[in-house]
Amino acid sequence: MADSEAPLVVLGAVTAPFGIKGWVKLRSDTDPADRLFEYADLRLLHRGSLSRCRIEARGRSGGRLTAKFAGVEDRDGAAALVGAELGVPRTALPAQGPREHYRADLIGFRVVDASGRELGSVDHFVDTPAHPLMVVRGRGELLIPAVPRHLRRVDRDARRVIVDWDESPG
Repeated sequence: MADSEAPLVVLGAVTAPFGIKGWVKLRSDTDPADRLFEYADLRLLHRGSLSRCRIEARGRSGGRLTAKFAGVEDRDGAAALVGAELGVPRTALPAQGPREHYRADLIGFRVVDASGRELGSVDHFVDTPAHPLMVVRGRGELLIPAVPRHLRRVDRDARRVIVDWDESPG
């Protein structure tokens, strides 16, 4: 499969214009955040359109990543990109270790507790200051901390995540 056909893995997004010379603020879903800039083959997904993008300059402001994309020369051009997602072809990501998983690969996996009870499926992840949360949708919505204490095992073949989680209140 060519990179142009490989599934796109979202690594961040454009959140706001920054200044008047075409710079933007970025959200990075990589760890550390600056790793976003290490990918040479970034793609911009915006309003249903996918295009390659090149970062001419990068920086930080108030703890947030900032960037200047080639071809974006003013605040209006930068503002037009707000909401665009930044990603790379799945094939551009490094191989994972035996107990490492990309979040994007877990979307849609069934989630079961240690006793085998079905809780729903992985819908998406949310980052919080304490730790990421795995959003599981089933009979309702569960927010399960995506940390080793609660994520016990991922069975890729069965597309299942086994968690140590009691969904009963209080």
